[in-house]
Amino acid sequence: MVNNILDFEKPLIELAAKIKELQSFMDEKGLDLSEEINRLMERAEKLQKEIYADLDTMQIIQIARHPNRPTASDYAKYIFDDFIEIHGDRKFGDDKAMLGGIGLINNQAFTFLGHQKGKTTKENLSRNFGMPHPEGYRKALRLMKQAEKFGRPIISLINTPGAYPGIGAEERGQAEAIARNLMVMSDLKVPIIVVVTGEGGSGGALGIGLGDRIMMLEYSYYSVSTPEACAAIIWKNAEKAPEAAEALKINAKALKKLGIIDRIIKEPVGGAHKNPEMSAKLLKTAILEEYEELKKFSVEELIENRYQKYRKIGEFSYKSDDEMLKEEVE
Repeated sequence: MVNNILDFEKPLIELAAKIKELQSFMDEKGLDLSEEINRLMERAEKLQKEIYADLDTMQIIQIARHPNRPTASDYAKYIFDDFIEIHGDRKFGDDKAMLGGIGLINNQAFTFLGHQKGKTTKENLSRNFGMPHPEGYRKALRLMKQAEKFGRPIISLINTPGAYPGIGAEERGQAEAIARNLMVMSDLKVPIIVVVTGEGGSGGALGIGLGDRIMMLEYSYYSVSTPEACAAIIWKNAEKAPEAAEALKINAKALKKLGIIDRIIKEPVGGAHKNPEMSAKLLKTAILEEYEELKKFSVEELIENRYQKYRKIGEFSYKSDDEMLKEEVE
């Protein structure tokens, strides 16, 4: 567990250790130290709120990558009343880095997709650290087409550093698989709700990330590149990652301001890994609220709104030098 402590959390860990020490001493010696313990607990609570209210982007990324952060299967367990996992792409094999299935919420069936990481080294090796191969994206495609056939809305949870870049994945058509998913998702005749729950890395995220509503958990990030990769490319120095992280504008607040995402979902203080069940409850509430809104649109309106949503991303207006000079004079 010590290795899972983030640098900025160390003052909180030290306070917690001191509180535990005082409690043990009080029990052992029979002294009343409750006043001092309560004072330290109040101080710890205040410090925790202060720390998590002022995180920089790189600290948010550390939380997004936390090894104990809830996975897609964790959320499926908490969100759905019943869930059946479906395996295989019917072409090559079953990719364990991509979870897919059908879940029920209040008798409403949803098709569920999500990048699946592990909690231990052994699990991560079997799940390929949440980096899907082409068969993972083709499994997702099969389930999305099935959802359209039966009129099931789709929930897609993103948490991957990126699609797997190995030789075998490239030979089996990694780029084509992701591109095909984007093409199909753009025209699917059912609501698609996408949530970035941890890492939202590059095309690996986009492969199941095109939707009618794009949401992010408070301590997640969504980027074309990891800050480390960006720093290595731009400055030839991965140690510049914190600087790159700020420049990329990849945290939830920045992306909401830019109009890339539609909603930020709050997390328990300290991050989703501190209270997975509460995090899942907040996620479920947001998903159901967005679904109730999307239900109001006809299929034609849904597809047109989705098209316009992505057309607007990256919009800018051009002004000539004369127009800008005129504005300055005025």
